[in-house]
Amino acid sequence: MTQSNSPHITLVLGGARSGKSRYAEQLAIASSLPVTYIATALVFDDEFGKRVAHHQSRRPKDWSTVEQAHDLALALQNHAKAGQCVIVDCLTLWLAQCICPDCAQPETLDWQSEKAGLLEMLPRLAGKVILVSNEVGIGIVPLGAINRQFQDEQGRLNQAVAQLANEVVFIAAGLPIKLKG
Repeated sequence: MTQSNSPHITLVLGGARSGKSRYAEQLAIASSLPVTYIATALVFDDEFGKRVAHHQSRRPKDWSTVEQAHDLALALQNHAKAGQCVIVDCLTLWLAQCICPDCAQPETLDWQSEKAGLLEMLPRLAGKVILVSNEVGIGIVPLGAINRQFQDEQGRLNQAVAQLANEVVFIAAGLPIKLKG
């Protein structure tokens, strides 16, 4: 792969309502590239629907949106191209929907295969790729097996993506703290 076709991967981490999505959107705008927004959320209730609508209202009208709750590697393969910018918002919801027994999942879905597919695909992409993810390991170890599984898997996913990323930025109170790059 030539340097111009190599991906530039930025991982944007932060807590809930830290400003990480807004920061990722600002990076995309600053790139001056055509943007595809890959939204991973499935809406299960009205309150969450309002959160999604808030995110949608901030996006420039010329951005294309792809809703992709599963098969994230395939979505990135189809949309991350040289001269393009892709935002994935967010890895946290993607993970939750892949491991939550109450979420609507394809019968063949396997979290470890989904994760491996993403990690194998990221270095093969072209263009600018911005991945948004929650940092969930700062608090206490949660009660309940599924909650601990989620926290563990999110931490492992963030570490693996950070290793592949050119840049890693942590957002706290809307302020970026550069961790890598």
